Amino acid sequence: MLKLKDRVIMVSGASRGIGRAVADHLLAQGCRVSGGMRDSSAFPEGPSAMSCTYEAEAPDSPQAWVDATLARFGRIDGVVAAAGINPKVLAIDTEEDALDRMWRVNVMGPLRLVRAARPHLAASGDGRVVLIGSLSSKRVGSNVGYAMTKHAVAALNHGIRREGRADGIRSTLICPGYVATDMTIGEDEIPRHEMSQPADVAQLIATALCLPDNASVSEMLVHCQFEPML
Repeated sequence: MLKLKDRVIMVSGASRGIGRAVADHLLAQGCRVSGGMRDSSAFPEGPSAMSCTYEAEAPDSPQAWVDATLARFGRIDGVVAAAGINPKVLAIDTEEDALDRMWRVNVMGPLRLVRAARPHLAASGDGRVVLIGSLSSKRVGSNVGYAMTKHAVAALNHGIRREGRADGIRSTLICPGYVATDMTIGEDEIPRHEMSQPADVAQLIATALCLPDNASVSEMLVHCQFEPML
């Protein structure tokens, strides 16, 4: 197992939800964390923590964030791409702005972020990537647009695994169902107290960041309720 202490991990969406839970957990484990978010004032600065304005939709934002992380910490050992949105989009919808924005945030955001960090992950020798998918990466429910983007994130994960393997880069897709975050406020399929907790998902992400090259896990499915086909 790799040790988390002193490793430099970039976490997108670090101001709230899963991203914030991941950042807090990694800091408690002794990591140095660079949090990327739209409002950098929403993340506390400290000796092991820095915040950076990051817009997942903006093509130049990932490189600026990578450069700022290198200037502060001198290296990058891991990336956790937790930023995401989920406006409801049906296959029959003719208005495509919501789908286009979801594609930019959920798919192009992590693609561009990992692309910008990749040389430094390779230089680390055991760079790690964790992408936040969903059980919607594996099946399609009532939001086909969200499922389309999360299926694409699954494909991105396997592309990163394939292309980065020789450089010691490993990538894991975390696929939770309902998680008790701002994103699921208003969901009524199950009671909120039965949803997965962000801190528990953060623990799984930390585990993925620790796994050695010869025991990496490509995907983790995280269930808060029974799903017969997954």
